[in-house]
Amino acid sequence: MQRVDRIDDAVSLPELTLRGIILGALITVVFTASNIYLGLKVGLTFSSAIPAAVISMAVLRLFPGANILENNMVQTQASAAGTLSSIIFILPGLVMLGHWQGFPFWQTLAICAAGGMLGVIFSIPLRHAMVVQSDLPYPEGVAAAEILRVGSAGQAAGDKKQATGLADLVAGGTAAGLFSFAAGGLRLLAEGANAWFAAGASVIRLSMGFSLALVGAGYLVGIVGGLAMLLGLVLTWGIAVPWLTAITPMPAGATLSSFGTSVWSTQARFIGAGTIGIAAIWTLGTLFKPMVEGVRASMGALRGGGPGQGGAMPRTQRDMPVAWIGAITLVLLVVLAVTFGHFLAPAPLDTGASWRLVGCAVVFAFVFGFLVAAACGYMAGLVGSSASPISGIGIIAVILVSLLILGIGTLDGLLDTPEGGKFAIALAIFTTSAVVAVASISNDNLQDLKTGWLVGATPWRQQVALLIGCVVGAAVIPPVLELLYNAYGFAGALPRADMDPNQALAAPQATLMTAIATGIFTHRLNWTMILIGVALGVVLIAIDEVLRRRGGSARLPVLAVGIGIYLPPTVSSALVVGAVLSWWLLRAERRRAEARGDNVELVLAHAERRGTLLASGLIVGESLVGVALAAIIGLSGKEAPLAVVGAGFGAAAQWLGLAVFVLVCVGFCRRVLTAR
Repeated sequence: MQRVDRIDDAVSLPELTLRGIILGALITVVFTASNIYLGLKVGLTFSSAIPAAVISMAVLRLFPGANILENNMVQTQASAAGTLSSIIFILPGLVMLGHWQGFPFWQTLAICAAGGMLGVIFSIPLRHAMVVQSDLPYPEGVAAAEILRVGSAGQAAGDKKQATGLADLVAGGTAAGLFSFAAGGLRLLAEGANAWFAAGASVIRLSMGFSLALVGAGYLVGIVGGLAMLLGLVLTWGIAVPWLTAITPMPAGATLSSFGTSVWSTQARFIGAGTIGIAAIWTLGTLFKPMVEGVRASMGALRGGGPGQGGAMPRTQRDMPVAWIGAITLVLLVVLAVTFGHFLAPAPLDTGASWRLVGCAVVFAFVFGFLVAAACGYMAGLVGSSASPISGIGIIAVILVSLLILGIGTLDGLLDTPEGGKFAIALAIFTTSAVVAVASISNDNLQDLKTGWLVGATPWRQQVALLIGCVVGAAVIPPVLELLYNAYGFAGALPRADMDPNQALAAPQATLMTAIATGIFTHRLNWTMILIGVALGVVLIAIDEVLRRRGGSARLPVLAVGIGIYLPPTVSSALVVGAVLSWWLLRAERRRAEARGDNVELVLAHAERRGTLLASGLIVGESLVGVALAAIIGLSGKEAPLAVVGAGFGAAAQWLGLAVFVLVCVGFCRRVLTAR
């Protein structure tokens, strides 16, 4: 395989070009919409850096003068925008609460853009210590750099036929898109299968989801995270729900499914919330010392004539100038203040009290956002962006900001009326949205900056591309959220009375964080289940620490266990299938390579790259069809305007769905195993 080495400091190539910015914006629309749909459906998002790099190379090689640094800028911009969609982990809570009846464009745009751009600014001082001088692995960043190198090798040699991997991305997208259209559109295939039965007084549920997007997400998560989710699934539906249903009286007229689902959503699910929260706190605690050291070293580099201080610095060391950083930060703080002020304008408060709350919200978003940015940047370097606990960060943030607003609101009289109490909860959710935007972007940015460092990009240009990506992504998020809300609705928040709640998007993190904020202000939070989850998390953390000290690959990621407890079983099961596929395929390919006498590492690299692109295609294909179907549903005003069968076809649809799901998984395996 031909390899393009890192571009030398003395070489100057076009990087931040107009055509690259336009292409990055177009890719941004695709991956932002995909991530929003996936996040609202199952509570997970995926890293768009690798598929964005593949698309960029396939398109830009059609133009003269394209190079690896220009491709890197495109994937940087698209990756940032796709990651910003993580704000859907909290923002839909405003609709669930009833504070918003939709997603007002300018307020949503402002909170997303300001939070995301602050995440970019906060990550700049971290680059020198956490990227240049650190030995953190940065899995997605290194993988994206290698894909750029491989794809650019043929480009540099003038070979227009060398494969970029786009065919694998398209193959996965086509398969998942057709399946999703047949299931969600034509209703010929079921999206999952469930079996409910009673064991004495206990309710038992066996589930299997057929979502190909989740198979792709599970493939990217890997076997360690997948088995941890499986443990969470077993703990919930094998122990917690059967026990809770046995000790809880079943309401008259309730079915097994309605009773079991109610117990899970109101009780067992909060065990997962406690586990996720303690896992996030533990992760932050273990990273605190290296995080502080990294920030100190990076700030010293900026003050001492480091990157961004003029032409004397090597090109690959020039960060955005400190003056620019200060000016942009000031502007973003003003934008946040105006946005929070506009948000609180209808609140039943006098001007002084309103602006005190605005000031507290801005300061909290800025200070806590910076701490979170440093922590998330370090975690992304350690375990990868996809495995970083953004949801856990959001839970911690919503608890802290709710307690802060509860104290201030009590003094200012905001909580004296039901209307004021609702505003207080809404402000907590809105403030947490800014923190989640900061966290998600900083979680991704250092991966992109690592990719840039490996290929020889100019940091300040990359940082400008990241800022552009945030603005473009922020402009895409409001209309996509509005479209999906009006077409499907969210769990507990349907825009029209005649909508089917079974088709509503779960928005699991937003549901949880809204419940936590509401529980804090109303003093009705299910602390018993949360504390059980915390205790469970402590035990699991102890087990994981024992495994870590023994060495080897065996680990127990506690956050993944909490996610397995918290997510619906149809979601967790499909994720586990994808994780097992990734493990089995790489083992099978290793055995085949050893039997043939091939270079094992080279064969595995090819197989892993193809699997990653196919998995990304599965996610993108299903998500885009979901968004397209949302547009059709919204325009028609019907729940299933394209359905060709009636409700009586349900049993046959389950068997057909299972058969096609298995066939696609087999095809996935065959394509990965033929990688060369």
